[in-house]
Amino acid sequence: MADPLDLNQLRTFLAVHRSGSFTAAAHLLGLSQSTVTTQIRALETRLGRELFERRARGVAPLPYADELAAQVSAPLDRLSGLAEDGAAPAAEPVHLAGPAEFLGAVGMGLLAPLIAEGVQLRVTTGLTDDLLDELRSGRHDLVISTRRPTISGLISEPFADEEFVLVAAPAWAERLKGAELPAGLADVPLIAYDAELPIVRRYWRYVFNTRLTAPAQLTTIPDLRGIRTAVLAGAGWTVLPKYLCRAELDSSTLTLLHQPEEAPLNTSFLVRRPGGSANPHAARVQRHLLAAAKSWWAEHEC
Repeated sequence: MADPLDLNQLRTFLAVHRSGSFTAAAHLLGLSQSTVTTQIRALETRLGRELFERRARGVAPLPYADELAAQVSAPLDRLSGLAEDGAAPAAEPVHLAGPAEFLGAVGMGLLAPLIAEGVQLRVTTGLTDDLLDELRSGRHDLVISTRRPTISGLISEPFADEEFVLVAAPAWAERLKGAELPAGLADVPLIAYDAELPIVRRYWRYVFNTRLTAPAQLTTIPDLRGIRTAVLAGAGWTVLPKYLCRAELDSSTLTLLHQPEEAPLNTSFLVRRPGGSANPHAARVQRHLLAAAKSWWAEHEC
């Protein structure tokens, strides 16, 4: 009778299969990358076949690896659960990442009840592409992404629909009164967070059905609150998520320059690695964020 497979090798295999990366698996398991590589090679030798296709970024499971994962995932997860029975879940921090302006203006308020209950959080801000790469490598447990990820091996759920609005300070709005848009904005400085103008270009395509050609006067501020501050001070015009400037619109310190019949929306996503996190609090944060965001958007954006 053949010798049983090594449990440590199977746990490492399952971590690689779920995370899509030797580096991410090493991070999740608390092992060195060389140890993960050695264990996977030993398992492949034991089975007499390769399990993963090595790629420039991570690995992709071969068909037999998918079959093996289906066979061993439930038993290994049950063994892990038995090992934790009778002990309180480890109070490890949940690593959450997302856009600075959303986390600062809304996200931390949504998370306040969990923090008050003792859930530890480590929050990182940044641009979506960088954060998704770091999620896949195991640095984060959850990422709030401004777009649906195209990276393989990640699971995403719709999180919120952000409405975009075209705004400027009242002085600029007065000067633009009666001007035809978008042509009337040609002589007014455009303020944006990125030279590629992703938010403004989306608005132009959706609302004006034309291509934006104007360059931005101010860019490379990876936080839309900085753009809001510049526009409030009279620097020019911009396009912002409505949640970020609702108070300013209500107080008339910012003015809506255009009211389309249907405003453009951008759907953000809550993203995680398949198989979940080894941290028992990560799933709790995920469930709470999805429910709290749905309630907040229904109350504030409808």
